[in-house]
Amino acid sequence: MMIVEIKGTGFVNKGAELMLYSIMEKMRSRYPDVRFVHVPSLQGAPYEKYARLGIYPKASLWRKGIQLMRPVDYVPKKLRDLYGVVINREIDVVLDASGFSYSDQWGDNPSVLMAKACKKWKKQGTKIILLSQAFGPFTYSKIKDSIRAIADCADLIYAREQVSYEHLISVTGERPNIKVAPDFTNLMAGVLPDGYDAADKEICIVPNYRMIDKTSAEVSKAYQPFLENCVNYLVESNQKPFLLIHEGANDLKLAKLIIENTGKNIPIVSETDPLKIKGILGASKGTIGSRFHGLVSALSQGVPALATGWSHKYQMLFQDYDFVDGLLDVLIPQDKLEKKLKFLIDPELRLSLGNNLRQKSTIQKERALSMWDEVFSVVEVCERVWKII
Repeated sequence: MMIVEIKGTGFVNKGAELMLYSIMEKMRSRYPDVRFVHVPSLQGAPYEKYARLGIYPKASLWRKGIQLMRPVDYVPKKLRDLYGVVINREIDVVLDASGFSYSDQWGDNPSVLMAKACKKWKKQGTKIILLSQAFGPFTYSKIKDSIRAIADCADLIYAREQVSYEHLISVTGERPNIKVAPDFTNLMAGVLPDGYDAADKEICIVPNYRMIDKTSAEVSKAYQPFLENCVNYLVESNQKPFLLIHEGANDLKLAKLIIENTGKNIPIVSETDPLKIKGILGASKGTIGSRFHGLVSALSQGVPALATGWSHKYQMLFQDYDFVDGLLDVLIPQDKLEKKLKFLIDPELRLSLGNNLRQKSTIQKERALSMWDEVFSVVEVCERVWKII
């Protein structure tokens, strides 16, 4: 039985959870008997949640950047199997779906730990694949050294767009194992919650607290008033906006402040299932978003979207869908903001834009499928081995 570790996903960030489901669906469609493992953590990824999905726990313990020897490594396999515990040397394939972890913006720890882990995996013959994600920039020497080490060990690395690719090869040089592929959650179908009523939910607004804690002081201060301006104008234009919580308590707190400050009694939808979040976005007439995977979910379904963002990944996503006019600056003057909102309000503009987005979505889905074909070609090396064993 092939054992695949899924790395970098979780349950707090709904984009990360959607990537988890996407990986499991795609791998099981090709390898029905695959066994998935994940390292549980106290930060939003407890074993209980993985157990519900049939994912096995991997014993792993790091301290100060060092992977410690674990007593469980010496427990006989038959005994470990009683409790479903997998150890590192049993991993056949690692699929990393970190989204956006390897960058100056997140410090050196994620890159350093990944490099150390990759060296161990490489030594034991584990296949290492970094699925499409954002990378960079890299300016710190420790991160650069780690990225080179990861590239030396990995079988495949997929940058999600050209800027991330350029950041990678600026450190590693061009390599055949470094490629470009779009976010792969575009292949997942959304579902609407039971009894969902869209009558009072037309324009979906997805707040993102990262626009406050990951941006300049000027942008951070302007973000909430910007969303309030959007809400006010949409209500005054006889639209039916609502707020959709894509992740966590901070986003919900921000949504409540927006309603309090505008005085507009609009719905707040808090949904924990990422497939239902995607379904809600697909049922909307348009969206204003700051969560990356919320935007992917909208654009890939042909739903017009306007976006503010805190990294290059947002700009590159909208380039992929040939809709750079959908990018917003939170400091935009009111008259220009109202002009942008016409993409969501004007029926003819919305219809034309939706048709164009669906055409681009078809191209992006074909690119994601091509990525999976390449992944399978690497994975099948392991598949042949464990079938012989």
